[in-house]
Amino acid sequence: MEYLKDIIFYSLDHSVRSYRQFAQKRLKDAGFTITIDQWLVLKAIEENDTFTQQQVAEIVFKDVASVTRIIEMLVKAGYLSRDFHPTDRRRFDLQLTQEGKELIEKLKPYTKDNRAKALEGVSQQEIKALQETLHKIINNVKG
Repeated sequence: MEYLKDIIFYSLDHSVRSYRQFAQKRLKDAGFTITIDQWLVLKAIEENDTFTQQQVAEIVFKDVASVTRIIEMLVKAGYLSRDFHPTDRRRFDLQLTQEGKELIEKLKPYTKDNRAKALEGVSQQEIKALQETLHKIINNVKG
């Protein structure tokens, strides 16, 4: 009989969910009201402000409707601006506001510390091997 605890993909999902819960709790305890998903959207836009909402959704592994709701919340909170694209009225230009940029900066030490805590006792060699393995899995299942 196969047990869930013995399935590598179950362990991967469990580790990611555990990390997200851990990181979210630590952000909340530090007084931040932003969610991990909201941070992911802000970070994706910070990295490339030409992304469409569809592209942001793909990068953060969310459906477009969820990303649209997240963007709405971020606009209302003043972290993001959303304007019509100058040449394509079906698209929006998404930009971090000054407040959004400041939030990303304030969060950096917390995200760095969260990752350090999660990777405590894991060597750089183990991390590199894990990344290589995960990339192989991703390439194996790309359609």
